[in-house]
Amino acid sequence: MSTVLVANGPNLSRLGTREPEKYGSTSYDELAAHAMQWGSDLGLEVVMRQSDDEAELVAWMHEAVDNGWDVVLNPAAFTHYSYALRDACALVTSAGRRLIEVHLTNPHAREEFRHTSVISGVATGTIAGLGIDSYRLGLEAIAATAS
Repeated sequence: MSTVLVANGPNLSRLGTREPEKYGSTSYDELAAHAMQWGSDLGLEVVMRQSDDEAELVAWMHEAVDNGWDVVLNPAAFTHYSYALRDACALVTSAGRRLIEVHLTNPHAREEFRHTSVISGVATGTIAGLGIDSYRLGLEAIAATAS
């Protein structure tokens, strides 16, 4: 069974209560349960994590490289400016692993500062604007291209 790290950036622990009109009413714990189930249904072992700390996210990308894990990543606010996270994501893909960038909302339909992702250029693919289904589709993309 392949392992997939589902990593989440800042403020995602507040899902369900933070601007539900944008991010939905599903809590982070509910998202985690869904991701685990979706992964299991696809024959994937999901390791689910969330941090508001950029350095911790970078360390998790290194861990994914060292363990040969694929990654589904919602970098949240770090999407737009974290070159450290971008470089760690590049390590994932240059090691031959897949990294799917996901977003609950469509960044291009929001404020202009959200239109740029420093992660997309090194990601295998990007899925955005589909709420928690962005995660399901990210896991399906990993499963469909499993090595």
